[in-house]
Amino acid sequence: MDNPIIKMENITKTFPGVKALDDISIDFYRGCVHILIGENGAGKSTLMKILSGIYKLEKGALVYKNEKVVFDNPKQALDKGISVIHQELSVINDLTVAENIFLGREDRFRKNRLSLLDKTKMNCEANKVLKSMEMDIAPSIIVSKLSTAKKQMVEIAKAVSQDASVIVMDEPTSSIAENEVRALFKLIRELKRKGTAIIYISHRMKEIFEIGDRVSVLRDGQHIKTIDISNVTVDELISLMVGREIKKMFYKREHPLGDDILRVEKLCKQNKFKDISFALKKGEVLGVAGLIGAGRTEVLMSLFGVEKPDSGIIYLEGEEVKITSPSIAIKNKIGLVPEDRRCQGLLLEDYVKTNISLPMLKRNSKHGFVDFFWETQIATRFVDKMGIKTPSISSKVKNLSGGNQQKIVLAKWMASNTQILLLDEPTRGVDVKAKSEIYALINNFVREGGSVMMVSSELPEILGVCDRVIVMREGTISGEVQIENADEEKLMKLASLN
Repeated sequence: MDNPIIKMENITKTFPGVKALDDISIDFYRGCVHILIGENGAGKSTLMKILSGIYKLEKGALVYKNEKVVFDNPKQALDKGISVIHQELSVINDLTVAENIFLGREDRFRKNRLSLLDKTKMNCEANKVLKSMEMDIAPSIIVSKLSTAKKQMVEIAKAVSQDASVIVMDEPTSSIAENEVRALFKLIRELKRKGTAIIYISHRMKEIFEIGDRVSVLRDGQHIKTIDISNVTVDELISLMVGREIKKMFYKREHPLGDDILRVEKLCKQNKFKDISFALKKGEVLGVAGLIGAGRTEVLMSLFGVEKPDSGIIYLEGEEVKITSPSIAIKNKIGLVPEDRRCQGLLLEDYVKTNISLPMLKRNSKHGFVDFFWETQIATRFVDKMGIKTPSISSKVKNLSGGNQQKIVLAKWMASNTQILLLDEPTRGVDVKAKSEIYALINNFVREGGSVMMVSSELPEILGVCDRVIVMREGTISGEVQIENADEEKLMKLASLN
């Protein structure tokens, strides 16, 4: 094997009270897709933030192209040819797609420093990048008008356009459709052929084995092992990640279902979904499968009152209800765990206890003052009950791992005696262990009488957790399958165009 393009030697990083990275040494090579895996909080993203200049190197050495380097900021790393696609979107919503792709490099589209941007040339160059990645996105469109999936593709296009020697991809497929995943993998293989080093962070075992060459496992800030993908199995990787074997991934309720708690008849919203009719039973986990863009999220948003349907009827326990706002949904004991937990599900700058108590604050306050004794009690109880790893209930949510953040979103609804949980991609971006724990929490919720409607793009998750599945295609329900009669092929056929 050639000399490594990057040598990370004895890298150590400490935050107040936490050793995030402990003496980590890993080499990365040209033309190699090197996978980084580990539980949330294992140190993967921290290591890449040191490589890209977001965090300053405090101990150890970073050798890039046989030269010791220290990056004080991301621009220095980018100028050297190291580009990063972060898991959390960093696109600027008020700019166009082209302006996002060439952000920080606008001068190449000016005749001189004082001249205006040549927007036509910029759009043309952006279009070339997008077409090379088989993306059907107009370069002149404002990014705020794009779906989360297309925003993710813009992030990827930006990194590719920089012609970097090293590209770091942090969970790049967590919010994009299957056809976009195929296009991304095709692009990765082309970059690999050209000699680009790809560092790829993912929790999805299927794609790890599809595109990876080598894999490094991190656990609790330490480098556990680096091995060729061809010499390891899925079970071995999971054991290396968590330090033990996970004996049970999925959990199923073991009691009969009750009567209908939610019934929807001919729900319609123009350009989003049409004639949506289904029922959800007490104690049931109802899966909603389908491709991204099929209207699944929009249906959940309508049931929670975020979007107002044009027509249709919603019944709760046999009585018609008008859910015109989230506050009305909450009063009817409906909770929503949104796809984008950081933007829509959490107050990141606030405390764990504040986030957990949020849906109940009004009814546990007097004259506008919060009952802090109650808040402490309820937060402590659900942190313990749900196994949330946090130094304190007064810790800021932004400092917790993705899996623990997701548990907090679940905790705030379970603490408020929610009867119906609407889950939109509930395990997106969380590790294998956290997924297993979230499945157990869902199981406990339905065992205690709750009902769940769950959107997921991961078919093994749908098949492993749900009792019944409805499949959406182009805004309509294309089929319904009892779980004992379901498999991935059947669900994909229902989700795909005839």
